[in-house]
Amino acid sequence: MIMIANLQYGWTLFVGPMHRARGWPTAEIQVAFSIFIALETWLTPAAGWLADTLGARRGPRLVVALGGALVAVGWAITSAADSLELLYLGAALSGCGAGGVYAACVGNAVKWFPDRRGLAVGITAAGFGAGAALTVIPIRLSIAAHGYAATFLWFGLIQGGLTAALASALRAPEAGEVRMPAAPRLPQSAESLPPRAVLRTPVFWLLYLMFVLVSASGLMATAQLAVIARDYNVSDKIVVLGASTLSAALVIDNVMNGAARPFFGWVSDRIGREYAMALAFGLGAASYWLLGAFGKHPVSFVIFAGLIFFTWGEIFSLFPSTCTDTFGPRYATVNAGLLYTAKGMSAWLVPLANVLKGAAGSWHSVFTAAALMNILVVALALFVLRPLRAAQHAKAG
Repeated sequence: MIMIANLQYGWTLFVGPMHRARGWPTAEIQVAFSIFIALETWLTPAAGWLADTLGARRGPRLVVALGGALVAVGWAITSAADSLELLYLGAALSGCGAGGVYAACVGNAVKWFPDRRGLAVGITAAGFGAGAALTVIPIRLSIAAHGYAATFLWFGLIQGGLTAALASALRAPEAGEVRMPAAPRLPQSAESLPPRAVLRTPVFWLLYLMFVLVSASGLMATAQLAVIARDYNVSDKIVVLGASTLSAALVIDNVMNGAARPFFGWVSDRIGREYAMALAFGLGAASYWLLGAFGKHPVSFVIFAGLIFFTWGEIFSLFPSTCTDTFGPRYATVNAGLLYTAKGMSAWLVPLANVLKGAAGSWHSVFTAAALMNILVVALALFVLRPLRAAQHAKAG
């Protein structure tokens, strides 16, 4: 998960150099980001199905090894892309690879630890959220010294190769190897619903809508962070230990994004999934408003951007654990993959942030919209999702 992290979270560093080197409009470059996110998510059900059906040992290993190979090939193509069509092809291949790695790893986490599901998937997903903190500064230095194309090539080959090599250590639990606790802390389904049955439940589609709303707001910040810092005239201002505002923000944001996943997963294991959602997304709404209101000071920009990432990254622990609690562990990888496609749906809203900013003349309207989306999800979690899940568990039990 660490090896595929900067495919998403390091992307913002490449946008400006590509625009200057190739002359492509920023909005058209960002389409590649949307393609990556869409395929990284929309193909996870297929990857999850392979991991679930090819056996506890063979399935996860094969899916992750193939994913690593696709990541390497995708970034190599992106490095040589002299047209938008090739850029989009590279994004598509790397998205397919990252989706396979993500699906298999998260699917394993929810299966191995039924009574610590939020924490387990949070720790696993933290690799994807915080992993880019290890590489954002080297990537930025490499782009400055060698250009964005060489950086794409070498980081792609190294990361893809290591991912494929590490696949041999991964396996899912064998049948009967993990037992459900006699008295689980949180309500858990006594039966495992197959994907076809899951897609017929109102709970799944409510979770899907909530995921889209929160993910869209977070992806806007992820993809546009460098652009926002530049527009706020804080990008290159020094904030601490000689680091610029953007460099400090990128490192801190990735750490906060990763820390959010096990933290809120752990919280949800104790207070319940919906209450943890309300806490996280309520704080998220406040964080967007604070960045919009006070983000033009370098230190404030770093702090409030970090808070946004801390209150957004936890969707990748809260939603898979909620999904598995609700629909059971047998088909957990494919069911979580189906829910994860909501991230791909939300990716297509990312370019709308530029449209909204252009129409309003500032980022304030974008942050206001993101805050309102988070507030809506808080209401849905407490007043719609919680009673719906309670009714489903009562019916099954």
